[in-house]
Amino acid sequence: MSRILPLSDAVALVERLRHQGRTVVVTNGVFDVLHPGHVRYLSEARRHGDVLIVGLNSDASVRRLKGPARPVNPELERAEVLAALSAVDAVVVFDEDTPLDVIAALQPDVLVKGADWAHDAIVGREVVEARGGKVVRVPVADGHSTSSILDRLRPR
Repeated sequence: MSRILPLSDAVALVERLRHQGRTVVVTNGVFDVLHPGHVRYLSEARRHGDVLIVGLNSDASVRRLKGPARPVNPELERAEVLAALSAVDAVVVFDEDTPLDVIAALQPDVLVKGADWAHDAIVGREVVEARGGKVVRVPVADGHSTSSILDRLRPR
């Protein structure tokens, strides 16, 4: 079974997991050029529950958010790499600019974002907290970012 799921299949998965008493964690991002900061972040996110589902911005969404030169890697390749990580149980690609629809559909027990996001700026926070879930901000690894990698690759 593929771990890259359409949202409807991810919703069904969450329902099965809830019946098993498992804790579902959701996070999201672009994850364009995977680096150690991403791996550490996802591993830490997974520690907050039994199952980690990653919402992944589609190519169109990334272009709107980061500009026409991004993403470097197409969405299906980014999803494949994420799905291969041991910390990640499923990946859902979304086309909107924010993961709100994914979070509202999945209703996770825990929503994880990087500590670089202010608590009140985390998209989906209200949805998760309204059903008694929690929002966790995890540290971001200093010195690791896709933008810094791309800057190093550009000719001076």
